[in-house]
Amino acid sequence: MSALTSPDRDRHATTIATIATAPGSALMPNTADKTDTASAISFVPPSAMTLPRYAGVASFMRAPHLSLDNPVLSEVDIAMVGVPWDGGTTNRPGARHGPRQLRDLSTMIRPKHPVTSQNPFEDRNIADLGDAPVNPADIMDTLESVTGFIAKLKSKGITPLSAGGDHLLSYPILKALASDGPLGMVHFDAHTDLFDSYFNGFKYTHGTPFRRAIEDGYLDPKRVVQIGIRGTMYDGEDVEWGLAQGVRIIRMEEVIDRGIDDVMAEARDIVGMDKTYVSFDIDSVDPAFAPGTGTPEIGGFTSREAQKMIRLLAGLNLVGADLVEVSPPFDPSGGTAWLGISLMYELLCVLAGSNATRNPNRKSG
Repeated sequence: MSALTSPDRDRHATTIATIATAPGSALMPNTADKTDTASAISFVPPSAMTLPRYAGVASFMRAPHLSLDNPVLSEVDIAMVGVPWDGGTTNRPGARHGPRQLRDLSTMIRPKHPVTSQNPFEDRNIADLGDAPVNPADIMDTLESVTGFIAKLKSKGITPLSAGGDHLLSYPILKALASDGPLGMVHFDAHTDLFDSYFNGFKYTHGTPFRRAIEDGYLDPKRVVQIGIRGTMYDGEDVEWGLAQGVRIIRMEEVIDRGIDDVMAEARDIVGMDKTYVSFDIDSVDPAFAPGTGTPEIGGFTSREAQKMIRLLAGLNLVGADLVEVSPPFDPSGGTAWLGISLMYELLCVLAGSNATRNPNRKSG
């Protein structure tokens, strides 16, 4: 039951019920997917005025949880998915536990945006499609599995909003989404993640995803902008390589000097209106606000600045996004996860406002 009702939503729920209960179709044997001919799957999250936040099975922002085999999937526009994996971490692990804590804290999210009054759950049909398959003992197998999972979503017309997990997960996601050509990217991070290799030439860590994505043609480097880079460096080779490819690297000091509005205006110019991905590493935020991450760097964004930057992405041609590197063991209070899921909500809003995120397969209005 939801506190949000309207004739349009009621009509939509009827359409979903018809699809889900049509003769010859059956929902997966999953508790979250079970229904009968008298009930309907609603994409409107239940209100905390009706179902307390601490009650029920946790899904991202209380959206319905659906399996990839559910016949209702053709009606989903945006999928929130977890990638519970940190096999690419080079120092402090724990981000594999991020999606579970993010789901738990997400019960605090209310549907209506406080500034724009946007309700993304009215703009788009949004569901939690569970976690991508991962293998904690095999990096390459995990990369292949995540690519396959996201490719299935893309083939069904569904836009992914992914929760990590370490930052290497962006690479297989970009591989799946860039099957039609390279993407642009707005990247918020303390680190470039443009390193060539770690530990005697190993090419796949959370410090290398965007170098691999550029080399493999999944990102157009001239349409990539990195914002908030800071911290001590090994030798600067990652920055030099990125600049040589055409990546725009905006260090934190430049953001401070110019201001967020000016920097984000440039970021919008760089990516233009072609297809663009957004990647947000929680360590772009100062550890005073986000201590629960594997590689914190002082001198970062405030939580309020992070919200503003994401909001200034509104209107771009966005085809996916991720929020990565929340590591619950380093912040058992859940404060970092609360910040992370709040920023995921901001990402969800700008995704829901993108024309590219409406599923062309939808039969409902």
